[in-house]
Amino acid sequence: MAAMSPIFNAVESKPAARKAVLPAAAPNLAGIRPASVRLPLCFVLAGVLSLLIGVAFLLAQPDLLAMYHYTPHLIALTHLFVLGFICSIVMGAMYQLVPVTLETQLYSERLVQWQFAAHVAGFTGMVWAFWNLNPALVGAFGSLLALGIGLFVFNLARTLAKVKGWNAIKFGIGSALFWLASAVAAGLVLAASKFWSFNPFQPLAAMHAHAHLGVAGVFVMMIVTVSYKLVPMFTLSELQSERRAWWSVALLNFGLLGAFVTILLQSPLKPASALVMIGGLALYGWEIKAILRARNRGSLDWGMKYFLTAITLLVPVSIAALALSWPRLPLTPFTMQLENVYGLLALTGLVGLAILGMLYKIAPFLVWFHSYSRHIGRAKVAVLADMYSVPLQIAGYWSFLAGLAVLCAAAAFSHEQGIRWGVSLLALSLAIFAINLGKILSHFVRPKIEPFSPKKPCPAANL
Repeated sequence: MAAMSPIFNAVESKPAARKAVLPAAAPNLAGIRPASVRLPLCFVLAGVLSLLIGVAFLLAQPDLLAMYHYTPHLIALTHLFVLGFICSIVMGAMYQLVPVTLETQLYSERLVQWQFAAHVAGFTGMVWAFWNLNPALVGAFGSLLALGIGLFVFNLARTLAKVKGWNAIKFGIGSALFWLASAVAAGLVLAASKFWSFNPFQPLAAMHAHAHLGVAGVFVMMIVTVSYKLVPMFTLSELQSERRAWWSVALLNFGLLGAFVTILLQSPLKPASALVMIGGLALYGWEIKAILRARNRGSLDWGMKYFLTAITLLVPVSIAALALSWPRLPLTPFTMQLENVYGLLALTGLVGLAILGMLYKIAPFLVWFHSYSRHIGRAKVAVLADMYSVPLQIAGYWSFLAGLAVLCAAAAFSHEQGIRWGVSLLALSLAIFAINLGKILSHFVRPKIEPFSPKKPCPAANL
């Protein structure tokens, strides 16, 4: 981070006056080289495209969210959202953020190329197979996806192994990789059980346990862990309590292990596991609040507002998790729809909004570093504030929150027209994001570099 922060803060806002700077080699941001930026951007583009396709399907068929989620088409769209959108972007971001947060080199860029091909082919085939209710192809393409995720886990595990000692961030990233591998293994077992008809557990309980491994174990764990580095970096602050960070990650791990077992076995102890996880999230919220109070940057940009709003959604998500885990909760059409709301809040609200917020921080910097870092001191280059539209960013923020609120309310009451309105607002927000992303990527294709204006000769002084 020491290598990254000064340069990031230097390009985040427009400089005052030009200073004489000697030409220098492009800085080395903890091992990030310009050539390595292309693959993470490929993951980001694959993720954004998957998201837009998924939203288009929901606009065409809003009834999918007006019924219980255990249907082939909704399972297909869920995997498109989780594997295509969230996983793709998280993987691309991790290939850049893990070397930065742990101040080391990525183990292998070549593995990233093979992993990207296996990942895209795998999740695309899986979504098609789910949609067409073909268990054999779900297993086949799931195995290809598992190969890609295996390469991802191996690559990052070898990267982690190069870092001496342990801290909360390394522990959290390692935990997320473990849960990712576990979620993939559980998914393959579920797919095999559909094909060969073997499963000692209740199918719906097994699916819910698998989903919690992925969402809580991978995505929530990654958000918690990485934000311990990124929030201080982007707000000019620092981690306030290493012990609090350690305990938050540890409680999340213990709670998730308990949640997986109790959900799978349909145990009445599910609320206890939920409370342990909520305790870890409460410590996380405490630490983030302390980091923000100690920050040296007064105002927060909209990228950070996206992200911080997303993590506040941990409160309603936790309440919903505790309510749905209650053993005596009656099984009614309304409580069944609350499971849909729980999933929408967790995936679309918490994870989706957090990803959009971090993309507004990470994507401009990756493009800026690729296009402009070697020109520092030699020519006028763009700054981050020039690379996208802040008014559009604000409009996207409010339309996203409005869409999420309408969508959750409509899904709870199975109101198809309301679901269409909510999805339409979310689609508007995503279209705005796509426009801003296009503005950012235009600097990748056509960098805006101008020569310095020649200095005007100073008039001779009268003697």
